[in-house]
Amino acid sequence: MRKLFNGALAMATAATAMVAFAGTADARPAADWAGCPSGAVCIYPQNQNPAQRPSNVYWAYGPHNLSNQVGWHWVLNNQTGGASAELCLNYGGTNCNYTIGAQKGVYADLGPVNSIKLNRP
Repeated sequence: MRKLFNGALAMATAATAMVAFAGTADARPAADWAGCPSGAVCIYPQNQNPAQRPSNVYWAYGPHNLSNQVGWHWVLNNQTGGASAELCLNYGGTNCNYTIGAQKGVYADLGPVNSIKLNRP
């Protein structure tokens, strides 16, 4: 009976180790995207197509007022965990009219856009 118990304990320990290993193996490190760091939302210089180096990088949740952003720009949401970003017509993150999902981007005319808002998932 002791051999049977020790064998079962060894199998349970091995199974637990495999589950723990599988969970770690599936976790992938977040990566930069077109120069936008993982976890950030980035705006690129006017008419830079394709996006290569951001001119503005935002990390904190909440609204961020924009200035001198006219014409067409790439806006990449490289946030993780499902966090979204919104383009807003007014300052202070109000009157938002376009939502950018996590790991998505948009080529947008920022002339009428006065703020960008980063939202928690």
